Amino acid sequence: MSKVMSPYVNRDLSWIEFNRRVLEEAQDISTPLLERAKFLAIVSSNLDEFMSVRMAGIQDQLKAGYTKIDFTGYTPQGLWKRLIKRTGQMVSEQYRTYREVMRGLSKEGLHIRDMDDLNTSQMAAMDHYFRTIVFPVLTPMAVDQSRPFPLLHTKELYLAIVLQDPEEKEESDPYFAIVQVPSILPRCVPVPMHGNSKKQEFVLLEDLIQAFIQTLFSGYALIAVHPFRLTRNADLTLNEEGAEDLLEEIEKELRRRRWGIPVRLEIEEGFHPYALDLLREELEIEDHVIEISGPLDLSFLMRFASTLQGRDNLRYPRLEPVYPPELEEHELLFDTIRERDVLMHHPYESFEPLTEFVQQAAEDSEVLAIKMTLYRVSGQSELVQALAAAAEAGKQVTVVVELKARFDEERNIAWARQLEKAGCHVVYGLVGLKTHAKILLVVRREQDQLRRYVHVGTGNYNDSTAKAYTDIGLFTSHPVIGADASALFNEVTGYSSPYEWQAFGVAPSDLMEKLFRLIDREREHAENGRGGYIAAKMNSLSNQEMIDKLYEASRSGVRIDLIVRGVCCLRPGVPGLSENIRVLSIVDRFLEHSRLLYVHNAGEQEVYLSSADWMTRNLTRRIELMCPVFDPGLRDSLISIIQLQLSDNAKARELKSSGSYERVLPAEGEKSRRSQFMAENIPSWKHMRAEAAPSRS
Repeated sequence: MSKVMSPYVNRDLSWIEFNRRVLEEAQDISTPLLERAKFLAIVSSNLDEFMSVRMAGIQDQLKAGYTKIDFTGYTPQGLWKRLIKRTGQMVSEQYRTYREVMRGLSKEGLHIRDMDDLNTSQMAAMDHYFRTIVFPVLTPMAVDQSRPFPLLHTKELYLAIVLQDPEEKEESDPYFAIVQVPSILPRCVPVPMHGNSKKQEFVLLEDLIQAFIQTLFSGYALIAVHPFRLTRNADLTLNEEGAEDLLEEIEKELRRRRWGIPVRLEIEEGFHPYALDLLREELEIEDHVIEISGPLDLSFLMRFASTLQGRDNLRYPRLEPVYPPELEEHELLFDTIRERDVLMHHPYESFEPLTEFVQQAAEDSEVLAIKMTLYRVSGQSELVQALAAAAEAGKQVTVVVELKARFDEERNIAWARQLEKAGCHVVYGLVGLKTHAKILLVVRREQDQLRRYVHVGTGNYNDSTAKAYTDIGLFTSHPVIGADASALFNEVTGYSSPYEWQAFGVAPSDLMEKLFRLIDREREHAENGRGGYIAAKMNSLSNQEMIDKLYEASRSGVRIDLIVRGVCCLRPGVPGLSENIRVLSIVDRFLEHSRLLYVHNAGEQEVYLSSADWMTRNLTRRIELMCPVFDPGLRDSLISIIQLQLSDNAKARELKSSGSYERVLPAEGEKSRRSQFMAENIPSWKHMRAEAAPSRS
């Protein structure tokens, strides 16, 4: 008897499907070769985070003896087994693709060589590089009775060395040592070429160390050398209420993260059994050892493909972000924003106006206060420097820094300290809640009154990711939005009674309730013969209550289009449940990151941009923000962006009721529509609606 299909797709299995779509981009022969290499790197980085967070969480449940079935029908035991099988299949497929990409690069004169393939002069050059650059950094760590097993850092590459003392009998136990492959050095080492050769050759750092490893263990016979890599549980466990200083508490937890429980061990194919047994015993890891046929940790391909000189023919055409023409109308951005709302669409439009906005606010004698949230910031952020300059100039500068932004904690701690030194008032958010809202407020004195200027965004205030992620930002001086912005900062930074939001939807207080009201209104329109239509774009959809609300609307006849890049636990196309729901995922050159909501409202259309995905954590455990777009022209422009993506038949995949995804292909005689490239090539994205497909509503 077949198992009854759950009305929900499991979150972690859905994530596997997402990473498979990323892998498909690496497998697509129409993708330029170096871009294919980058997608392989992204697959590896995604898997690392999945292992250290999601798999680690399931492992904790197993150790605690937790057996409860989740809302998608899985126990931790059943899910663990299925995920190990699925991720193992993905890794095998990833490395088959790696070999294919390497063959393609070889035809273009780019080679990652084995040390045995080098000629005499090249080997001499590598010997010199090893002795002068690599050898001084290496530290051999022997493991014996007097020297305990060393701390192995998560996601670092190591060499396991098995040795024999020639003076001892062969049947005696071998010696064991570990050498860390230094991550401070480039993983790909250039090999010198003769003459005017256009070829570029490299060797991997671990292969180079392995070739000269004997220099570290003179007097011992080498039996085996193999690379391995460990992934540990990376989730922070914080007692925020008991922490006198959250910054110090997070610093302690970051140090403890190094000792996180092992989740996964990756080893080279043919790993020596003595070394493997020892690692398994010391790390207490049994069933999650992955044997890999190829270099461990393909994330090195991102740096390799990005820093390689020339070779533009193997990359996507360069995109030069456009400076929004509306913001060039006046010297001061305040003058433009006072007259009209302005939308920015990254990466097609530049991030530069945001930096300029804060810089102008810092220098403007009429500006009294600047308030801003920071979640993930780039390494050399001009925004942070502008905030510091504003504080030093005597402005009231308040910055809400989210210290718990996963894997960016250390960077954010450094920024928080720098801002405090400059005189900014730094706040770390509310206990138990991450501050994920993206908002910037500037208070300016104008003709004996105060005016508020606001920027609300779907993405982080990060100039680096703004070149690779698609995001929407809104500049406005609308008084209602300004009043809500002030109230939001008052709630985060001080004590404030619950506020009746005029425009915003704010999590965790009322965002879910507001979304439910909007969905219910469309349901009522549909039930009363006025039609009902919802289109929403987000990164993930996994909250059960939200999914049930969408199912309810679908059953009432509301047509629903969802563009969900990653995890989607909703199962579309199920008769009697979700036959009116369509789910697309677009994976392409840029990471789709913007969150948008469009409700038809019987012709009185409404559009919102948001920082929140429709996940339980975003709706109940984070400070999130959803903001309406009041300007009719800008509203139409955002509807056009949604319609353009819904018409994509080049990089869109449609989620089927089975939980699998199928590519959306052009119908016979239909033109190919690649939404990202169309957005890039249209001179002004704000006039995209002329190019967009008609609304499904």
